[in-house]
Amino acid sequence: MLSEPAVDPAAHEAQESAVQARVAELESRFGDPDDPANPLGTAGLLAADEAGELPAAGERLLDDIVLNAEFVPGEFGGRLDRLDSLARVMRQVFRRDVALGLGYGITSFMAAANVWTAGSEEQRRRLAELLLGGSKVSVAYHELAHGNDFVRNEFRADPVAGGFRLHGRKEVINNADRADAFALFSRTDDSPGSRSHSVLLAERDQLDADRFKVLPRYTAVGVRGCRLSGLDFTDCPVPDSALVGARGQGVELALRSFQITRSAVPGMAIGALDSSLRTVVRFAVGRRLYRRSVMEIPHASATLTGAFLDLLTCDSLALVGTRAVHLLPDETSVYAAAVKYLVPKMLTDTMYDLSIVLGARFYVREGEFGIFQKHVRDLPVLSLGHAGSAACQATIIPQLSRLARRAWFSGDEAPRSLFRPREPLPGGIPFDRLALASGRDSLSASLVAAADDLPSGSPEELAVQGLVLRMLDELRQLQEDSLNLSPQDRTALAGPASFALADRYTVVLAAASVLGVWRGARDGDDPFLADPAWAAAALHRLARRLGQRPADLPPGCEGRVHEEVLRRFHERRSYDLYDTPLSG
Repeated sequence: MLSEPAVDPAAHEAQESAVQARVAELESRFGDPDDPANPLGTAGLLAADEAGELPAAGERLLDDIVLNAEFVPGEFGGRLDRLDSLARVMRQVFRRDVALGLGYGITSFMAAANVWTAGSEEQRRRLAELLLGGSKVSVAYHELAHGNDFVRNEFRADPVAGGFRLHGRKEVINNADRADAFALFSRTDDSPGSRSHSVLLAERDQLDADRFKVLPRYTAVGVRGCRLSGLDFTDCPVPDSALVGARGQGVELALRSFQITRSAVPGMAIGALDSSLRTVVRFAVGRRLYRRSVMEIPHASATLTGAFLDLLTCDSLALVGTRAVHLLPDETSVYAAAVKYLVPKMLTDTMYDLSIVLGARFYVREGEFGIFQKHVRDLPVLSLGHAGSAACQATIIPQLSRLARRAWFSGDEAPRSLFRPREPLPGGIPFDRLALASGRDSLSASLVAAADDLPSGSPEELAVQGLVLRMLDELRQLQEDSLNLSPQDRTALAGPASFALADRYTVVLAAASVLGVWRGARDGDDPFLADPAWAAAALHRLARRLGQRPADLPPGCEGRVHEEVLRRFHERRSYDLYDTPLSG
């Protein structure tokens, strides 16, 4: 096993208390979602969405608590010391409104990741000053003609004496009309290959207004409040000081900063599924059908139990992704891509399952259950964009054969702290240690190592043991299939079979994450997470997702999980790994 990081217990306790306080303050300030007089309740959020705007009261609240400090490292006056803490705090915003989470700050975080990764000291300090002063920063990768293939982007930053001249268009840019700075992915060399692009940080008030304009706003189906438009430059000069990192480093910089954003953002979005699950549980408890509540109908009950398990699975994988940035930075490229691929996919699938229980009310855009329909429209946005699902699979595919040769069924397992939500981490995010590829996979090594060290005293523990062995069989088959890939199928231009392999691999990583969280909780203070019932049920669902036909679970498994669904609903606790008190 890899060694555990050295931490200061007193500093960790203070850090954990501070994070809990920020989460509690956000939840308290957002107020009761069911209060019709609350501008940030369900009614107010739906009204803003219908108007195509972000809720003004929400933006004022986030200004007031200086939410942007969550995106600024501590050394520059902010609160960004741990990536899992960032996801945990932002989850409270996404729990209420995905559009507010994306539209207020996550775009700034995506832009800032480039500067924290490779910017000069002056750029970092200037960006921190902008963000802590309440400014927004846009990130501009997109060109509609090229989608996720940003190496072919045509937007130019032509080198000239003293700087660059910007020329071309960037489209579907969040906050383009109100950002005070832009991180621009730009072609700086006509030569083909990965050294043809660079990243520039351009401040709005330093641009020639006659050579720069904002394009008309797009009308969106989801996240309707986000201000999506574009940028158009015509030979617009910027100084040499705008260059982030080295010239020609743009692709490498993008891929390294993606590791940060891909790891963190899906964990934030789990808050939207949390709220949606709570909405449907409320419906099922209160709605009577055939002389009993919908919750008493076996199919409805099983669907809600399954949704809770999927949420816990997503949170386990997202937790591992954010903590791996600190503990396993050289392995993060694969884990980040797995998180960004599988978590949004599972969230969307689970929302569909929940919509079946809600029935016709799924289509209603107002009233008690209207927020569900908004989350259904908003969540799929996370699977799109410059780090969309196919792009994440394309990150994994070239590494499969190397992992199959060097990593799977060998190597050290991950430190136990990788799986423990409130465990301390080394201070600061190691931006400079993120690697573009790795020949190690400590997460799958943990799955392999656990197979020989699992308790087997109860039916639930025996079920976990059997399902882990199934996952190891899947990993062996993945190893064989990956080693047999043709050279063409080891690239981003691979055929469908390689993309299917990447999908299967992410499910195995999710299983390893669930197992690790359960094992880590067995000596903790959360009796539900320490119970093998939820781990067995979650692994069972993942096995079925792989097309396997595992044996039926012990009778008590799903009943224990269902009890927890109802407990957290009635006690107003979050459905994620943190079991957080909620308002209302």
